[in-house]
Amino acid sequence: MRKPAGFVKAEKARTVAKGRTTVGQELAVLVAVEITGQRRKLTAAARLARDAAAVVASEDVTENSAAPPFETSGGLDFESSLAEFEELARSAGAQIAATLVQRRARPDAATLVGQGKLDEITAVVASTHANVVLFDHDLTPSQLRNLEAKIPCRVIDRTQLILDIFARHARSREGQLQVELAQLDYQLPRLSGRGKAMSQLGGGIGTRGPGETQLETDRRKINLRIDHVKEQLESVRRIRRQQRQRREDVPVPVVALVGYTNAGKSTLFNALTEAGVLESSKMFATLDPKLRQLQLPSRRKILLSDTVGFIRNLPHTLVTSFRATLEEVERAEVLLHVRDASSSMGNEQKMQVEKVLGELEVKGKPVIEVMNKIDLLTQEDRVHLAGLRANSANGSAPIMIAVSGLKKTGLNDLLQTIDEALVVDPLVETRFRLPQSEGSALAALEAGAVVGEKIFEGNMVVMTVRGPASLLQRYREYRECG
Repeated sequence: MRKPAGFVKAEKARTVAKGRTTVGQELAVLVAVEITGQRRKLTAAARLARDAAAVVASEDVTENSAAPPFETSGGLDFESSLAEFEELARSAGAQIAATLVQRRARPDAATLVGQGKLDEITAVVASTHANVVLFDHDLTPSQLRNLEAKIPCRVIDRTQLILDIFARHARSREGQLQVELAQLDYQLPRLSGRGKAMSQLGGGIGTRGPGETQLETDRRKINLRIDHVKEQLESVRRIRRQQRQRREDVPVPVVALVGYTNAGKSTLFNALTEAGVLESSKMFATLDPKLRQLQLPSRRKILLSDTVGFIRNLPHTLVTSFRATLEEVERAEVLLHVRDASSSMGNEQKMQVEKVLGELEVKGKPVIEVMNKIDLLTQEDRVHLAGLRANSANGSAPIMIAVSGLKKTGLNDLLQTIDEALVVDPLVETRFRLPQSEGSALAALEAGAVVGEKIFEGNMVVMTVRGPASLLQRYREYRECG
């Protein structure tokens, strides 16, 4: 028998007895709404994209080979989306009491879900003693008010949930200010008033209110706070600009890690730099950007930046508020797009990251696709990934490197690839002839470049050096002519 559109999933509908939550956890009912009208349109588009990709892939992949997890179609299936939403809830510290699903051709303008599903949500909240309902959907101010009037607990939508996770993980002053600004922008249109008559200050009999209403007072306070936070942020950003200018006086290229949340960026960052930043399976564990110096095989030094992860339907207010945090991405010479090679929705995650990069106007930068977590792949998937890497090496796709940040495998190949991708301060090879008495020059060349042939002729040293053009240019007076 066909299951009804709105059903409590058997595996998800687990009632948690009252009092079983741990300290600091909230008992949550999750509500996921799939708009089937939109799904049909997306499915048609995904089918065209899949067919086009199949034509290209058929040149290199046999018809009988199974597609690995990172080679799924671009559309994010509903089950994967639901699993991601549940992980968001856990990252916010919630314990899931039940997960309810409704499929509708179009959203209800008043409450998003239908009246029958709303009654079911109310009943589940009462039976599980849940104290919050989380919607995997953005709610309009009117929908939020209508739902809160009928559901006997707090109602939170997807954007507010993500903002809460960000607030938990913000550590720097700048990160905290950016979260607060995004929260204030979110709250402003969702303030509840005390009725239409109370908001009118004159204009006829029965329309003269008592003065400034509570709603107007709240709006004024929030607007004042927004202005104050923006001033503080500008002060912090001014300091960041000064620090950046000092760094730019000594030109050191910036390489930025970008990618979907929980793709393993921080683990890879630690593996490369031994920085010891927080590694966590929770979403958005890294919020404040981290910069560490890293030496490449050519002895060149770069600044490696670890940034906040992206996610499907990332709230626009966060992209705007965190633009300063993402300045390192905008200024980076090379982007390392870290992807979870074991993910079942790899292509969809890639599309979401590229969407945000497009909003930041950085899609034209050189990109190295870093397929992380290869230690979780089967042997068959590893073979398929090797074929994809071979295609990228032929120039038919972005450069792809396979690594495991956890096991620290493939890191040398990654560093070599970064070295070759840098175009600012390029690598050059020069032959020098300089006196042995120039100890400082010899030490600088050996520390900052790769020394090849080295011959001693009396009190002179003849050496072939490959390194950054800026370094070798400092000692151009010692270049051997001819």
